[in-house]
Parts: sequence; C-alpha cells; structure tokens
Amino acid sequence: MNRRPTFLISVLAFGFAFFYIPILSMIVYSFNASRLATVWGGFSTKWYVSLLSNQKVIDALLLSLKIAVVSATVATILGTMAGIVLARFTRFRGRTLFSGLVTAPLIMPEVITGISLLIFFILMANWTGWPASRGFGTITLAHITFSAVFVTTIVQARMVQSDRAIEEAAMDLGSRPWQVMFDITLPVISPAILSGWLLAFTISLDDVVITSFTTGPGATTLPLLIWSKVKLGVTPDINALATLMVLTVGVGVIIAGIVLSRAERRRLEDERLAFRSND
Repeated sequence: MNRRPTFLISVLAFGFAFFYIPILSMIVYSFNASRLATVWGGFSTKWYVSLLSNQKVIDALLLSLKIAVVSATVATILGTMAGIVLARFTRFRGRTLFSGLVTAPLIMPEVITGISLLIFFILMANWTGWPASRGFGTITLAHITFSAVFVTTIVQARMVQSDRAIEEAAMDLGSRPWQVMFDITLPVISPAILSGWLLAFTISLDDVVITSFTTGPGATTLPLLIWSKVKLGVTPDINALATLMVLTVGVGVIIAGIVLSRAERRRLEDERLAFRSND
C-alpha cells in the first residue's frame, strides 16, 4: 500500500533535484576563484566585484529593468481590462474572435512571434518611418504583446471565481459602475493583478528569443549579453551574473508571496466580519 506514495515522492524529489541542483551548482561556482568555470580554485567574490565595474553589464541590466517595468505595467493594464471583459461580458459580438486572439500567443512558438514582429516593424518603418531604429521601443512593444496574455489569463480566472453578488449589491445600493470597479472589483482581484505584473516582469526580464528579433545595435539586454558571452564559453563571471538574476527573481517571488498571503488573510477576515454583522 505504501509503494505508490513512496514512488511518487521519489519521482517528485528527482524532478526537484534535476531542476534545482544545476542552479545551486551555478551559484556555488559563481564564487569560484579560478577562471575555469568547472574547476574549483577556492572561494572568492572577485567576479561580483568585476561585474560592478563592467559598464556593459550595468547598461544591459538597466535596459532590461526599464523594459521589464514598462512592459509589465502596460501589459497589466491591458490584460486586466481584457480579463474583466472576458469574465463579465459573456455575450458580445466578436467575443470568440477576441478570446482566440488573446489566447493565441500562449501556444504560438516564440520564433514565429519574433519573426512576425520583426516583419511588422520593418514594414512600419518603410511605410511611416517609424521605428527609425529597433531598440527600447520595439522591444517593449514586443514584450507587451506576449506578456499581456498571461495577465489576461490570471485576471480572468480570478474574476470568474469572485462573487458577483457583491458587485450587484453595491449597484443596488446606488453605487455607479465606476465606483463598483474601483471600490470592489479591483481590490478583490488585486492579488491576481499583482501576480500578473510579477509574471509579466519576469517573462520580460529573461526573454531571449523575441528580444533577439526586435532589438538593434546599441540595445543589448542582459539575457542577450549572457547569451553572447556563453557562446565563447561559460566563465565564473557568467555564473555571477546569472546568480544575480536568480536572486532578483527570487526576491520578487518572496515579496509577492508575502503580499498575496497578507491580502488573502485580510480578505478572509473581512468576509468573516461581514458575515458576523449580517447575523
């Protein structure tokens, strides 16, 4: 009777080990004093110090952060509106087409998306003169295009699970639709909005394929810089750079978990107080 749980636990442990052991080994070897990435030469933090003095790395990091923040913010706004529309307005002309267009990038290969965006930007440059060059603007638009889909999916799922009776009760008491939106709907789905923003930020921060098609000279993001360095061989400074990216994403996930857990506890407490007041 215990063989099946033991087997499942073993498979699960193997899966986690297969995923996390390479990441942990990369973090450990980022403190390697040797210039050879796979030969341990003692503990040292010189590669982290060298990164701080590398202007190319700093510029690539700042560019990646700017693109990630802008694209995640815009994608969250657009994705939230699309998710609310799909969850609350179940019948309108063109809903099937709109829903298909929203979910299509989820199953579209990134190479196809990157090529199509590249062709689009080239045609726009020939017809209108914009963009004059590919860089921050084109990369940001490309990231908004595919990251808004993930925000839409998360917000729509949260909207479907939320109790619509609360919104209807507020409107029956005289609240206008925009008041219901800002006072009830958005606070209820705020954990989903935050989760969507963090997911869009993470996807934008580590994207390589689509960025490589929509970037141009002088606009090298951090993942592209790492990719170009890896072609010449993995060195400890690459391990240090990748470790900093893992640390950044990890801190973001921890902060998001804390915020979401507090918001959920606050929501449950408000529901208990509401039920007690009704009794």
